[in-house]
Amino acid sequence: MARTLLDKVWEAHTVRTLLSGQTQLLIGLHLIHEVTTPQAFQMLKDAKLKVRMPERTFGTLDHIIPTTDQTRPYADPLAEEMAEHMIRNTKEFGLPLFDMATGKQGIVHVIGPELGLTQPGMTIACGDSHTATHGAVGAIAFGIGTTQVRDVLATQCLSMAKPKLRQVRVDGTLAKGVYAKDVILWIINVLGVKGGVGYAYEYAGDVIDRMTMEERLTVCNMSIEGGARFGYVNPDQTTFDYLRGRPYAPQGAAFDKAVTWWKSVATESGAKFDDVARIDGSAIEPVVTWGINPGMSVGVTQRIPTVESASEPERPTYREALAHMGFEAGQPIKGAKIDVAFVGSCTNGRLSDLRAAAEVAKKGKVAKHVRALIVPGSQQVAKAAEAEGLHEIFKAAGFEWRKAGCSMCLGMNADQLVGREMSASSSNRNFIGRQGSPTGRTLLMSPAMVAAAAINGAVADVRDILK
Repeated sequence: MARTLLDKVWEAHTVRTLLSGQTQLLIGLHLIHEVTTPQAFQMLKDAKLKVRMPERTFGTLDHIIPTTDQTRPYADPLAEEMAEHMIRNTKEFGLPLFDMATGKQGIVHVIGPELGLTQPGMTIACGDSHTATHGAVGAIAFGIGTTQVRDVLATQCLSMAKPKLRQVRVDGTLAKGVYAKDVILWIINVLGVKGGVGYAYEYAGDVIDRMTMEERLTVCNMSIEGGARFGYVNPDQTTFDYLRGRPYAPQGAAFDKAVTWWKSVATESGAKFDDVARIDGSAIEPVVTWGINPGMSVGVTQRIPTVESASEPERPTYREALAHMGFEAGQPIKGAKIDVAFVGSCTNGRLSDLRAAAEVAKKGKVAKHVRALIVPGSQQVAKAAEAEGLHEIFKAAGFEWRKAGCSMCLGMNADQLVGREMSASSSNRNFIGRQGSPTGRTLLMSPAMVAAAAINGAVADVRDILK
């Protein structure tokens, strides 16, 4: 019987089936950062345990670090304390840490692929919900909680139930001005924020096949926003070309041997899925969220829906969203005024994202009332962008060029909304309070759309600018 990538990778990493029916799963790669590890390491110490397979764990600093002055000690005492714990714990347990001095520091889900740590056929875990990002190379990658971080450190295993599998096919051709971020926002719009509960998503179809690796990383990143446990794309030539020559990828003849195995883990023709969802990529336009979860979105030319258009269980959330955002049902999303523009995050902080935003930034100046931030996803992304002169394009247009970090995605550092500010953001979540202020408001969109909003001072259709 033809098998899926999920079947093959799950089977290859199964240690045993537990009495509960769950699988004891070996974790091939464990990524850690400073926020979800202090307690996990302390639990390890309290139990007098060592890290079981230190060669499979890699750390970085990303969530709490400032993006302006990164001189230690940090101005925020809590950030400094977390960083100190991370540095001390990784040193004590003999784990590699990509800090600022390495030139390889960055958001955990950006540096994993760019360093070649993330590879096809792996199981990958990290104490962060957006670990699904790494599925773009053909891996099974998922977020875990702090106690599970402890478990992986101590045993290199987790107990998990294998999810069902839905293939999400996106066919057709994307129009100019429509990006990977629009694709995943629209998938979530169609299938719902709870549509993926109990499932993993296999992304497929013409649109996905033509995507670059960085675009696939964006799509897989937000699988969790659609309720899926994780999402992946089958490895192909795009995957292999991306990984070739990266520091932690196999080198020389070993790489060619790895490619042979990587090809073998891809889903086979005729494999059965628990469900198949079909999306017409040619019908997708630039997407903007209007509400308080990533499923509340419309095309940029559309109007904010009415409460009555939602299903009965969703109507209270629609009412709450309209009240929080200060929108009226039926009003166009285009023209909604913004105060802050943010390009960055593990969703859209890669070089191609910055290039797309810079293409728009060339066309004008940031509106006087808008505070606009460009935050590279890693030190290497920043270096590459600066080599191309992208930082000069942004600064000339009135954007702030920052240092690598999670920044305004989650409000755990100094980059936060103030009061009722409205943010045009290329990040992944628009939950109430997500960007630091309990009354702040977030509109999710692609990096190019963020740049267009920054220049216009309000939500704009990037296609008008790119003409």
